[in-house]
Amino acid sequence: MNAIVPVQIQMMTSLEIAELVEKRHDNVKRTIENLVKQAVIASPQVEEKPTAGRPSTFYVFSGEQGKRDSIIVVAQLCPEFTARLVDRWQELEAQVAQPVFDISNPYHLLQAIETQAKQNIELTQKVEKLEPKAQALDTIAETVHTYCIRECAKTIGIKEKDLINLLLQKKWCYRDAEKKLQPHAQYVLNGVFTNKASPVIKNQNDGQERVFLHMRVTAFGLTRITGLVNKEKLK
Repeated sequence: MNAIVPVQIQMMTSLEIAELVEKRHDNVKRTIENLVKQAVIASPQVEEKPTAGRPSTFYVFSGEQGKRDSIIVVAQLCPEFTARLVDRWQELEAQVAQPVFDISNPYHLLQAIETQAKQNIELTQKVEKLEPKAQALDTIAETVHTYCIRECAKTIGIKEKDLINLLLQKKWCYRDAEKKLQPHAQYVLNGVFTNKASPVIKNQNDGQERVFLHMRVTAFGLTRITGLVNKEKLK
């Protein structure tokens, strides 16, 4: 819901003009009336100022027309004060440009509540995105070693079987022909896993020598896996 804010129109009175140019108000009014008679300026709005005796009248200049006419009035009275009048109009326009918040206006209050609610939602979403990363980094105390899946599960605080199932489901790794876990190439390239070669093993039956690759998790990989576990809410 958008708040309905009343349109603010900048205004200046002949009383203010008299104060700016340091002239008597009746002299300012007389100048205005003469310029109106000569059709140099438009006839401004007339207002009454309550007094103890006879009501006093003054003129009100508003909008672009009023701004133009008031400058002409000042130029007629005291040309040297024209710059002062222009500065005053700029102050009035700056005040109008700033939205007015009225705490007693229910529309303004609803707008403020709606804006704050949106900001709270955005902040919560940012925290939810950052929290798994922060928790993952807090989990890592040592960054130079590699880890087996069992060590990872223990460090994170979940069952080894659940962690393996998650990594298989997300296709971070797979089982080879011998049912051993092996990482998918992209997760080796981005530093999550590494393959550690076993010592050369000689088959006693056929005499062939073989080397097995064991999937290991890097310290960086442990942070990524911890983040994945937190995101999937397995803990």
